[in-house]
Amino acid sequence: MTLTEILGKRAALVKEGRALLDKAETESREFTAEEDAQYERIMADVDKMRAEVDKAKREERQAKLDGVEEELERSIDEPIKPEPESREAVNSEEYRKAFSGYLGAIDRGSESAALAELRALQMDSDIAGGYTVAPQQFIAKLIQAADDMVFVRQLATKFQVPKAESMGAPALDNDPADPTWTAEILTGDEDSTMSFGKRELYPHPLAQRIKLSKKLVRASALPIEDIVRQRLTYKTSVVEENAFLNGDGANEPMGVFVAGTDHGITTGRDVSTGNTATAIGTDGLIEAKYSLKGNYWKSCRWIFHRDALKNIRKLKDGEGQYVWSPGIVADANDTILQRPVIMSEYAPNTFTTGLYVGILGDFSYYWIADALDMQIQVLVELYAATNQNGYILRKETDGMPVLEEAFARVALA
Repeated sequence: MTLTEILGKRAALVKEGRALLDKAETESREFTAEEDAQYERIMADVDKMRAEVDKAKREERQAKLDGVEEELERSIDEPIKPEPESREAVNSEEYRKAFSGYLGAIDRGSESAALAELRALQMDSDIAGGYTVAPQQFIAKLIQAADDMVFVRQLATKFQVPKAESMGAPALDNDPADPTWTAEILTGDEDSTMSFGKRELYPHPLAQRIKLSKKLVRASALPIEDIVRQRLTYKTSVVEENAFLNGDGANEPMGVFVAGTDHGITTGRDVSTGNTATAIGTDGLIEAKYSLKGNYWKSCRWIFHRDALKNIRKLKDGEGQYVWSPGIVADANDTILQRPVIMSEYAPNTFTTGLYVGILGDFSYYWIADALDMQIQVLVELYAATNQNGYILRKETDGMPVLEEAFARVALA
């Protein structure tokens, strides 16, 4: 399906889910078991299609790049390819022995022997030349679970501090008191409230080590070393994301979902009014949004776990309008009360009295200090006795929210 078709299908699913909600509300009743199951299936499909939208966007961009590359690399004369051998020929004992001999000759570095076996493997008389087919084909495709999405680093303000132990920034903790109306020759009251503080970040080391068989690296149909680097990079990003959201600041970044005292976000920015002890309410979301000054609205975003968003999708405001709105146009975000919403696997999802279940904030006021960009060192000789290569990942980083009034934490009552 094209991107437009996927977006249209997603919009139709959202409409179908809302029709179920409206029907139950019109009849002043809760969902039946069948309706509840149907609604959950619809919402699961909506979430799944969000990933399809992202994939379609990537494929469209790649298709454009492929077209350019094809034009650059297209040769004048196309090579002639012989017809493939029959399945019976490929599976014959003679063919398998010849193929094994061909691979062995290559491994021993015997070019002439390999060419002789190559000629023996040719099952046709095509003047274009012969080729080999392995008895079993391995495709260069790795089966893996979907990666969790990460957001904070791309939204945060980032600094490089490669030559210092820490990074400090002056902060205006308190403004002067309001001036007072006075007489022409008087100077007004002396101010004693204006004060300055400092936000300090200490990049903490992050590391991981893995060993791979040299034979696996050499013989695999897939680029194993590239896969290791890619997966180490991904695992680093999710460990960081979890710390940026839930870290306690002890040898790791300070997370936005952890109450700070002398740094981070204090409990003074918690908003529970309008929520119950077990659920987020429409009024609670409105209270959270309006606890932020309007200056922050333009850049602020909600972050919720998918379990929280599942419940928020059913909420309406006082005028009967859903507070959650899907992005049904290309490059448009899902929104809650007109502000973009991010679904994170690392946001809290335990719905119990007093716990945090979401946040609204301008994440440009989350600062990240990197002293060492991610590096992967390859150790070729250290594990030679066990015929292995070693790969060591290292990174040094810290992060924290530097202005708490730019955030509103959603808590249960």
